[in-house]
Amino acid sequence: MRKTETRTAAILSLLVIGIAMLPALAHAHGNTGDNGFISGLRHPVFGPDHLIAMVTVGLLSAQIGGSAIWTVPSTFVIVMVLGGMLGLKGISLPLVEYGIAVSVLALGIALAAAKRLPVALAMVFVGIFAIFHGHAHGTEMPRLAEPALYAVGFSLATAGLHIVGAVTGYLAVHNTSGARLLRLAGFIIALSGTYFVMQV
Repeated sequence: MRKTETRTAAILSLLVIGIAMLPALAHAHGNTGDNGFISGLRHPVFGPDHLIAMVTVGLLSAQIGGSAIWTVPSTFVIVMVLGGMLGLKGISLPLVEYGIAVSVLALGIALAAAKRLPVALAMVFVGIFAIFHGHAHGTEMPRLAEPALYAVGFSLATAGLHIVGAVTGYLAVHNTSGARLLRLAGFIIALSGTYFVMQV
């Protein structure tokens, strides 16, 4: 049991260190020169604000527990795709970058607070922010990219990041040291969100 806790603590420590380093790359996201599926796949991963938010949704869903571990991330992906369609169609949405930055801050605060939100409320909570993330993905699609392939790419990347967060969170909530590190990660994520908000 001690080995499991040590392994979980090591994983979460690496996650915390990685999250702490990401704000320095805050403006590195956008097009990577690829079109279609690959470009969509890369966009959430190479955008630190997107990446942190996606992983945190997974962490938060595991912290809440029960059906939230799949309903909360699923809600995010579905609403994000709808937001992406708005962006692809050129339908404007105000304060998109601000909404993305605030999502990192709010998700971090929720994780640090370690309160078991009702599942329905958590779904609404992440769904609101998913609209902004999706809209950004849609509007930042490379001009020559195939929209359907691009959408599949960013949806799969988002789901993958949710899974990383959910698995890490699941390991964390099952031991005391991991639960504390999860709250610490939430605090650092909230600080990252504050940085992003200040950069908008």
